[in-house]
Order: sequence, then structure tokens, then C-alpha cells
Amino acid sequence: MVTVEDILSLIKGLLPTEQSRLMTVLLDGSSNTSKMEQLLTESRFSSGLLCPLCGCIGHVSRNGHRKDGKQRYICKDCGSSFVANTNSITAGTRKKLETWKKYVGCMIQGLPVRKTAEICGIHRNTAFIWRHKILDALQNVSRYEKLEGIVEADETFFPISYKGNYKKSPFVIPRESRKRGKSNRRRGLSRELVCVPCAIDRSGHTVSKIATLGRVKTKDLHLMYDGKISESATLCTDKMNSYVRFANSNNINLVQLKSGKSKKGIYHIQHINSYHSSLKRFIRGFNGVASKYLNNYLLWNSWLTVKMGSMQHKADSILKAALTANASVKCRSLSSRPVIPLIG
Repeated sequence: MVTVEDILSLIKGLLPTEQSRLMTVLLDGSSNTSKMEQLLTESRFSSGLLCPLCGCIGHVSRNGHRKDGKQRYICKDCGSSFVANTNSITAGTRKKLETWKKYVGCMIQGLPVRKTAEICGIHRNTAFIWRHKILDALQNVSRYEKLEGIVEADETFFPISYKGNYKKSPFVIPRESRKRGKSNRRRGLSRELVCVPCAIDRSGHTVSKIATLGRVKTKDLHLMYDGKISESATLCTDKMNSYVRFANSNNINLVQLKSGKSKKGIYHIQHINSYHSSLKRFIRGFNGVASKYLNNYLLWNSWLTVKMGSMQHKADSILKAALTANASVKCRSLSSRPVIPLIG
């Protein structure tokens, strides 16, 4: 009789490309459209019938069916008629929900746009838009996340990238263009770098976004972390004074350590240093990420490398969270995003 251990040993012997193909097949599963429709309805209406247009709960009733058999609803407050996927990532798309599940499987593997488009049978531009539809939806979900217990915080920096701001746009780059990979003109911290403060607790919850240009200040930390770190938490950082002022104003216990591998009992900043390392590796795999999209890639990395659970669990969680959130990204809104999305 073949055991699970036998199957795992065979999988380890496969080539990386064959392992990726197997993962895509497993994540695609044998679910049919009806099961996926049920998932969509259960995800969005788990707390009761909710109008995705005005947010009203309790004043929504069923209103017959469309020609394609989908259940239709009507909101008695705003008078709008809608279906389960209205104002969701699947709104306005003509692809089956199974394709979305396959797409999420590709995201879990960190596959590039062209490879994902080939596997899912969609255009590469569609694959790029879907990526940010899903990540924007996850941003809406993660904004309510709060860090607790021992929280480690530090900053990392990325060169400003103006990719995606040239075609059919009046944008004028404020410096001379340079080839990818060329170092900044100024050494050390400067306003040619976007500062990304990052925090992680021991449960794997993270907060990371572009905050400012150059060195972080106390006001940036307030914009970044106010309401995101529990008052009962213990914040572990390096010796930067900005964290002292931030912690004092929020009544948070602060433990500061020297940079590197310094420890004070159970307190250290090795988790955040490891997070920065995995983040840099992840971003390098895309040959440069435009600063306007960097926040989404920060969140993507967190779901892949920091969140707990198996790849199957992560895929299910991403799909359910993305389907639940109200998010409808248009192609034009993607291209018109701020060149550097600073907080505040």
C-alpha cells in the first residue's frame, strides 16, 4: 500500500517545473462552478445579507434570478440590485471562478505574469490587473490587523522606481533615467530611497508600507503604526530615538537593542531582520517593482513567507479574503496611482 511518505519522496524527486505544475493541479482541484458559487456567497454573506454598494446590513432581500441562474438581491435602502459578485474582484470578468482559484495557486508559487497568464489561459495584461485586484482586496482586509505580544520593528529601503509612469502620461521623471540595477547617485540614506517601516509579531502578523523618503521620523511612525500595535504589546527596536517618542506617546513598553544579533532574554529583532531578507529576495525576483505598486508586493510577500499554514491553506485564505472584500479595480485606476504612495 502506498503511503503519504512514499508520495512525498516521489514529489521531492521531481524537477522544479514539474513541482510547480503539480501544485497548480492540486490547487485547482476538482471543484465545479456550483461549489465556487457557493464559496463566493458564503464568503461575502457570512454575517448576513450585505449590500456591497452602500454597506447596509439587514435591509437586503432576494430578488429573483438572472438569466444565467445567479441569485439576484435588492437593497431596500439604496434601491440597488446586485448579485453575489457585485463590487468584488470577479465583477465584470467573463472567466469562471475556477480560473480565479487557479490564478491564486500561481500567486502562491510566486510565478511571474507571463507564466501565470499561460497557465490560466488569460492575457498577460489581464494577469497583471488580476494580481492587483486580489492584492488590493487583501489590503482592505489587512487594514484591520493588529499586532500583539512581542512586536519587532525596523525599516528597510528601496530605490525609487518610476516604472509604469511614462506611456500616455504627462509625467516627467524628476531625475535622469538610469539602467536597472545602477546604484543611486547619493550614498547612504537619502530622498532617493523610499522608507518602508516593517513590524512583525511572534504570531506572524505584519504591517509594512511605504512611509516616507529617506530617514523615518516620529510622525511617520504615528501614521504607520497608530492603532496597529496593541497597548499591551512590547515593542522591540534598534536604538533609533524616533521609536522612544512613538512608544511614550502610545504608552507602549519599549525594548531597544543594538543592531545585529543582540538579545535581551526573549527580546530580539531577528524576526524582523529575517523578514527584511525574505522581502528583498522576493522583490528581486520581479526584476524591479515600481514604487507605485510596492505596497501590494509587500503584502504579497507577507502572505507567502510569514503567514502560518500550508500552501493550500494560504491559497484558500487568499481566495476567501479577496472574495469577501469590497474591491473593484479598474485598469485606468491602476495606471493613475500616485508615483510614490506615501502615507498621509
